[in-house]
Amino acid sequence: MIVITGADGFVGRHIVARLAAEGERPRAMVRGPERARRVLPANGVELAQGDTTRPETLDAALDGAETVIHCAFVVANRKQGPGVSYYATNVRGTKNLVAAAKRAGVRRIVVMGGLGTKPSRRDAYLQGRYEADEAIRQSGLAWSIIAPSVQFGPGSPFIVGLADLIRSMPVVPMIGSGGRTFQPIWVEDVVTCTLKMAREPDRYDGRTIEVGGPEIITYAHLLDLLMRTMRVKKLKLPGPVPFARIGAGMMELALPRPPITRAAIGLFTFDNVTDRDAVERNFGFQPMSLRDYLAQHGVA
Repeated sequence: MIVITGADGFVGRHIVARLAAEGERPRAMVRGPERARRVLPANGVELAQGDTTRPETLDAALDGAETVIHCAFVVANRKQGPGVSYYATNVRGTKNLVAAAKRAGVRRIVVMGGLGTKPSRRDAYLQGRYEADEAIRQSGLAWSIIAPSVQFGPGSPFIVGLADLIRSMPVVPMIGSGGRTFQPIWVEDVVTCTLKMAREPDRYDGRTIEVGGPEIITYAHLLDLLMRTMRVKKLKLPGPVPFARIGAGMMELALPRPPITRAAIGLFTFDNVTDRDAVERNFGFQPMSLRDYLAQHGVA
């Protein structure tokens, strides 16, 4: 039995769909079954209502599970507000899940981490993700962490946010000079890596593996690529990171779903890259490039 937390989120729903398509019957742990039924396969999936921030909901959701794939994180592209807290979900929620997994006799946990997760300011988004990873490493469970660069695919928060920014602004603001680099990776390739980790514990347990796509691309070039795909031509306007944080804060105040948040600005302060051959070396296949994906599917 494989339980996927955050199963109706961006990565979680792709993992659930892959498992169902392969004939398994995954258990999808979600906060609200109504939304889950709209985005998850209708057949071959067991729904379990559970919320990592509410420990009392977890025992039933994990009953009989052998492996947990943990995707229930609030991503940086989502603003905080009532019922949405980076620390409560990402740190305390992960610790709650570890405790419940031990009670349920779960054998291993595979975590959807992020490339570049490291100690940071105590109130920073990345510090919370680092603390969540550390809670897994110190859990006493068999564990693996997959740490992808920014992901693309239908509904990708990162790509959708940039596309919304391009559409909504008369000029496209760049954070800094636009020279920071990313290594976008297709969500379906991340799913393949994650499931290999879950299914081959002898090879992957106790490892944190960073993965990225075959191309390393600057932020400025990424905006150009998206604008060409969208058939939009706008001026890019570079700006200091502190100004970008102010602008993101204003959008958070004004918009329910801002195209960029103050937390997401932190992802633009370091190069979000790893070895180009990380996927092939660790998982044995060549990932799809963002350029090829956009040529086939456009910006979804």
